[in-house]
Amino acid sequence: MGHGSASLAGVSMTDPQVMAAPGPFYQALRKDSPVHYDAKLNMWLVSRYDDIVTVLRDPLTYSDKHGYAAQYASGFFEEFKQILERDGGGFFPDVIKDDPPAHTRVRRLMDKAFTAHRVATLEPQITALVNKLIDQLVAKAGDGQVVDGVNDFAIPLTIAVICEQLGFGQLSADKVKAWSQAVTAQIGRMQNREQMLANAAQICDLQNFIIAEMRAREAQPREDMVSDLVHAQTEDGKLEFGEAVSLVRAMIIAGNDTTASAIGNLIYVLATQPEVAKTLQESVDDDRLLNRFVEELLRIEPPVRALAKMTTKEVELGGQKLPEHAHVMVLYASGNDDETQFECPRNFDLNRTNLGKHVAFGVGVHRCIGASLSRMEIKVVAREVVRRLGDIKLAIPVDQITYAPTVAVRTIERLPITFTRRG
Repeated sequence: MGHGSASLAGVSMTDPQVMAAPGPFYQALRKDSPVHYDAKLNMWLVSRYDDIVTVLRDPLTYSDKHGYAAQYASGFFEEFKQILERDGGGFFPDVIKDDPPAHTRVRRLMDKAFTAHRVATLEPQITALVNKLIDQLVAKAGDGQVVDGVNDFAIPLTIAVICEQLGFGQLSADKVKAWSQAVTAQIGRMQNREQMLANAAQICDLQNFIIAEMRAREAQPREDMVSDLVHAQTEDGKLEFGEAVSLVRAMIIAGNDTTASAIGNLIYVLATQPEVAKTLQESVDDDRLLNRFVEELLRIEPPVRALAKMTTKEVELGGQKLPEHAHVMVLYASGNDDETQFECPRNFDLNRTNLGKHVAFGVGVHRCIGASLSRMEIKVVAREVVRRLGDIKLAIPVDQITYAPTVAVRTIERLPITFTRRG
């Protein structure tokens, strides 16, 4: 098999029209070129569900560490690294993206911080934060004012939750948003040098903040997750300081960026699919149905669209021979859209028999560590929003909605909405 079909020739995942509405592109990939070389990205796109699961379940052949490193600060890595070492306390690789067996030790330490008990104890605080933000939306909307479902709600909410969890005072939403965009840009493959320099300055600011917080916990532990990480012990010893910095950084960014994207997607679905909003209203007191709603939302609008891996040897995947060191892009969103797995995949259907089969949080050893917290957060938001807000509508045409310029996440940039008050 060659590099792909004629219908896909010259088309890249980075094309603005593909970024905005990737469904037809994914469908063409699955049908004609399931493991497809994207010349602009210089990466192989893996689009079918079964191939995605194959890749995710074999972290030794498809290395997370090497795929991520090859993607990181692409084209500017050495300069980027020097800036962080000079101005940001050091260059700390993302240990959560390591491969087994090194990854296993870090994962054990992280799992302790995300126990079901820890997540359950956060639910009342998160519910209170959600309602506080809905109060602010209602006050701002007043008599028919337009509000922004992403910037006035999703982003400040997820930042407030992360601050609560990590034990930081409330950080400004603008600051955390700037940090998140700077970090996400490093795996987005879309930045030029000028943007890299601006992003590097933001990441230095973020790391200097984290290091100061960690030094304070070293001297005086508190009841929060940063203290847990600074003082965590396993039979393999404790985390190195740089490892702990990278984990706190990952929690601030991943916990904020992807969950904010998921909540933005939730508001978008409620605003554009009134029948889904009606179903949710009718199931708001039914915990089982609410859980199903969250799973179907994650399947149909996964916040992470794609992440990178790298082959450690020559391998065949989906009928395509890949050389050693092939840079691979795993299209989670395409896997969730695969017609061979999910009947009528574009229909929002709470009655699917295989709701839990989606790959929105990944599969295998690198499965998202914050999945239980993210699920709970989305569920609380879905429940409280439909209890208190009705008739949610977009205040701009659908085709005017823009997405952040990155292949890694599918993040709506602005979501102007109107609503009526229910309670």
